[in-house]
Amino acid sequence: MGDLILVLDEGTTSTRAMLFAPDGSLHGTAQQDITQYYPQSGWVEHDAAEIWDKTLACAREMVAKAGGADRIAAIGITNQRETVVAWDRQTLEPLARAIVWQDRRTADFCAGLRAAGHESEVQRRTGLLLDPYFSGTKMRWLLDNEPAVREAAQAGRLALGTIESWLVAKLTGGVHISDASNASRTLLMELAGKGFDEGLCELLGVPHSALPEVTDNAGQLGVAQAQWLGRELPITGLAGDQQAATIGQACLSPGETKATYGTGAFVLTNMGRDIPASKNRLLGTVLYQLGGERTYAIEGSVFVAGSLVQWLRDSLGIVDVAAQTEALARSIEHTGGVTIVPALAGLGAPHWQTEARGVITGLSFASGKAELARAALEAMAHQTFDLAEAYARDGAPWGRLRIDGGMSANDWMAQDLADMLDLTVERPAMVETTALGAAMLAATGAGLHADLASAGEAMRGELSRFEPDMADEVRAERLARWRKALAAA
Repeated sequence: MGDLILVLDEGTTSTRAMLFAPDGSLHGTAQQDITQYYPQSGWVEHDAAEIWDKTLACAREMVAKAGGADRIAAIGITNQRETVVAWDRQTLEPLARAIVWQDRRTADFCAGLRAAGHESEVQRRTGLLLDPYFSGTKMRWLLDNEPAVREAAQAGRLALGTIESWLVAKLTGGVHISDASNASRTLLMELAGKGFDEGLCELLGVPHSALPEVTDNAGQLGVAQAQWLGRELPITGLAGDQQAATIGQACLSPGETKATYGTGAFVLTNMGRDIPASKNRLLGTVLYQLGGERTYAIEGSVFVAGSLVQWLRDSLGIVDVAAQTEALARSIEHTGGVTIVPALAGLGAPHWQTEARGVITGLSFASGKAELARAALEAMAHQTFDLAEAYARDGAPWGRLRIDGGMSANDWMAQDLADMLDLTVERPAMVETTALGAAMLAATGAGLHADLASAGEAMRGELSRFEPDMADEVRAERLARWRKALAAA
């Protein structure tokens, strides 16, 4: 048997397969785009069958690049967490389109639960707020509105799960599991509980019998059938994308913090064995579970980050490729007062304003492409600053910030984060730490490293550092403009 780790990285807009060695070096990547469906305003869907087909094609390409399945030691999977798939346990075929984490169709259902006074108890037990972002209300919507899903539930054939559950079921021929990090994003599992909670399932109207078994994040979790990749391969690592990125950044001690800037922006601080209880509308979540023991994190979730640059590119034509934003930002000394609040899908933490909408303020005839591009990048630091303040109020101030994700490759943005936060910002040489974290888990689960700490030490790689260099009055002026624009959103 070889020692390469095959990672399946399931993003919002694409699926990838990647090959890692035990030292963390990347040996290959295959990627295919995922079709985005927008049936109506606020709705976002995927085709689960397409995700499987394209994931399998990418995985096969990487197995061939490795020189055959005998070179692969194990499989790790990481995924966009709150997207929900419903499938038939017998046929392993999807019963409806998957509802994506960005989808807002259950806003009224969440509002009804809040109005009935359930949010404080749900937050105490799950660490989450009653928001359409999370998986459980999406599951309820599928049961209420998709006849095939309802019929499968009545017949005892329904399986509900997030993307890692779907892929494990397809790879193994029907094993129905979810790791603790993904399960903690459903509104259906207590942070202190071992599995999905009957009472929470009853509150949301989701059948407990349709849900997966909750497992560790590393270990012998399943076996991919030989028909898919050429021989049986063990699945030894599973994690939601933001938890995987936190592990990939080696934030394995309490207080260590990472921020991932991808489609959205997600900050996690390791809280050790302490179950988080935020008073500032941050989220408590499972960072990872090993040997049945959980390590927790506080999370701040921003809905729009890289998708704002994508909007500037695709809808407004401000740039041809996202990387051009850095040159445009550097071409001017300031935005001329232009400020963007990127609430294109509502506002996430710490505001949680579902109905908020994007705002651009300070426009004049002097405003052009450069001002808009720079304001879009500045919005990343502004949103992160709001999170930093909330973390500090919750007793979890940041000593430094480790960043990753596609946007973090932008040196101007990385320096702006350091300036606005007045903190050292660290960035690894390879910013795709989500896949690296899944590789660390899989390597640990397969016995290639003795434990997760050893995997982190061996696989993380070199770092770049950005030190703060901004006058206090400049920072104060930026924040004043941001808060004024935020009020308008």
